[in-house]
Amino acid sequence: MTPLSWSRASIRRFLLVLLLPGLGAVIAGELWLGWRTASDAADAAYDRSLLGAVKSIDSSISTASGGIGVELPYRMLEFFELTAQGQVFYRVATEDGLVEIGSAGLPAPPRPLQTGQPQFHEGDYLGQAVRVGSYARELNPPLAGHTGPQRVVIQVAETLEARNDFRRALVLQSLARDILLMLAATGLLALAIAWAMRPLDRLRQEVDARDPQDLTPVDDTGAPAEVRPLVQAINHHIDRHREQTEARRRFIDDASHQLRTPLTTLATQVAYAQREADPAAQRQVLETIREQLDETIRQTNQMLSLARADSAPPQRQSFDAVALAEALVRQWWGPAREQGVDLGLDAPEHPLPLLGEPDLLREALANLLHNAIRHGGAGCHVTLMVRAEADGAVQLAVVDDGPGLPLDELARAGERFFRGRGGALPGSGLGLAIVRTVAQRHGGQMHVSTGPDGRGLAVTITLPAARASEPTPG
Repeated sequence: MTPLSWSRASIRRFLLVLLLPGLGAVIAGELWLGWRTASDAADAAYDRSLLGAVKSIDSSISTASGGIGVELPYRMLEFFELTAQGQVFYRVATEDGLVEIGSAGLPAPPRPLQTGQPQFHEGDYLGQAVRVGSYARELNPPLAGHTGPQRVVIQVAETLEARNDFRRALVLQSLARDILLMLAATGLLALAIAWAMRPLDRLRQEVDARDPQDLTPVDDTGAPAEVRPLVQAINHHIDRHREQTEARRRFIDDASHQLRTPLTTLATQVAYAQREADPAAQRQVLETIREQLDETIRQTNQMLSLARADSAPPQRQSFDAVALAEALVRQWWGPAREQGVDLGLDAPEHPLPLLGEPDLLREALANLLHNAIRHGGAGCHVTLMVRAEADGAVQLAVVDDGPGLPLDELARAGERFFRGRGGALPGSGLGLAIVRTVAQRHGGQMHVSTGPDGRGLAVTITLPAARASEPTPG
């Protein structure tokens, strides 16, 4: 199982796998922001101390003697060095560098100094990283012998041990806080997911606890809006299953009733034949038994075909409707001639592709031909017609000019075990039911109407065309 399929096998795991990386990215961004905030806070705090030292030195500068005099605030520098927990350096010099007091060679500011505006930057001094505060102001009066304006530059530098320790402490505090928040958020997320999944767990328990024969809809009262469509889909599936179960039960009841009568008749006829002493009469009874047995076999085959058309999984393939019709006409040509029926084919010369189950369709058309030849009688004309519609659909119709059905019975044609009141010949009433089921199984429909000129019967099966991606049969 791949990691992706493992995570998608459970909604809980999928949500955690989906959300935890995002949460980790947020924490990483928070750490970066925390580092920047801690650095800015440390720099702001320690730079204020640097500026205080610069201002203190600046207040002790004097040019009254014609040169630069500085009375260093040693106590303040000692206190500042103690606070910085490192070394402190200072430098006082004219801007041209001719007069310089203190630590020579402190890193110069990266940008030109603005009068009265301090500038802070980091650099390297004597192999140590230092933070330097630089400040410039005009000398008043300027040094002796200098006619124009003159500025003095004051610099104070400190090593970064205390500053880095302070920054590190802030970052560690921020990291500890973020880890605690992440753990708390993960726990709350897991609890929220578990709480949100409770309706699905209740639904699973309710379905598991049901009796196998219980096909009542699942109650969706109190189900969340996201779960309600799932419950409705389950109820829809239950309804279809209940309808199929009910139809199967009715079919079994009707089939048992339909088979019980011919089997009882056969038993009676066999008992009569056993009692009959006259060979000619016995032969006549046996002929009657053979006809009844043939009809019973046909009824059984029809019921099995109907059951297969109802429940068998579809096994569709591409085939030619014209070739199927030609084969059927050749198959039924002999039985039609024996009955004195004129059987014909009306089909185009080019192939008509269909996508479906040719065996079931052949059986449905065979039922139509059998009914038309059997009920039409001598002198009847039966035609198997194949037509292509403008939208690509294909029509297969069996048309005869026999006695047909009364108008009030046309609407019921296709109902299972329905036989018209004019049916003198034995039958099961399943022929048109099989045709209707096969047509619906192919996504089409069956239509029953009167034949040409209001005589006979026309049964038409309309089937959708084969997809363009399917191969056209030769």
